Amino acid sequence: KEGLKDYQTVVKEICSIVPGPVSAEVLVEGVQAMLEQAREIATWAPNVVIKIPATAEGLEVTSELAKENIKVNMTLCFSLNQALLGALAGATYISPFVGRLDDIGYDGMALVKDIVDVFNKYGLKTEVLAASIRHPLHCVEAAKAGAHIATVPYKVLLQMMKHPLTDIGIAHFLADWRSVSGSS
Repeated sequence: KEGLKDYQTVVKEICSIVPGPVSAEVLVEGVQAMLEQAREIATWAPNVVIKIPATAEGLEVTSELAKENIKVNMTLCFSLNQALLGALAGATYISPFVGRLDDIGYDGMALVKDIVDVFNKYGLKTEVLAASIRHPLHCVEAAKAGAHIATVPYKVLLQMMKHPLTDIGIAHFLADWRSVSGSS
């Protein structure tokens, strides 16, 4: 979405601004091609995490990258089975896509809760990253379910801070101040 900038430039720029992990996606298919590209992307910044799809090939790539201490975010996760296999393969993060599941009539947050519960039950260290967040209630539900991280669009962040009672309270405080201070 950055227009004319190439992928490497954009990823490096984001990694220089963001102090924490930044997920960068492999843009090829096939085990060897994904491994080569993932290894290359991993050299771009110390905080880059490689996004690998939740597929059979993705499991193989994740397992190999984990052996090389390259952090993986297994993405496009839509089932507990995918999440469990990704964690067992060594993924640092698992990204269940909540909104996309909701879009097709499934309860995306129930999946997040199931993943967190199973990971906790078996002591799996993989963190759960609730992805495809669509509204503020998703954020609340992700937190209640125990998700470690959520990818939240800016629009949703702004909605999270908005509440009509806050706006009414500010208006009342200002009106009270104007009435006692004589200011307009």
